[in-house]
Amino acid sequence: MTGRTETIEVDAETAAVLKARAEERGVSVAAVVAELVPPMDDEESIAELDRRWAAVEAGEPTVPHEEVRAWLQTWGTPELRPWSKR
Repeated sequence: MTGRTETIEVDAETAAVLKARAEERGVSVAAVVAELVPPMDDEESIAELDRRWAAVEAGEPTVPHEEVRAWLQTWGTPELRPWSKR
């Protein structure tokens, strides 16, 4: 790893899972964590976020909170379906 490092606190169970996944793959815990965070600093990603926000501000319909909440509650259950098939 290059550059400055930071310490981030996680609970013991999460730390154990991260360490196990890193060991299984032969990489560092930092590498496993880095893969969990999508890169958002490239111009294309920022432009897409700007486009989506402009659409919301222009009044384009959005998904109601309760619909999102209901779908999120299926995570980790047999009822989970991809968002597009909810």
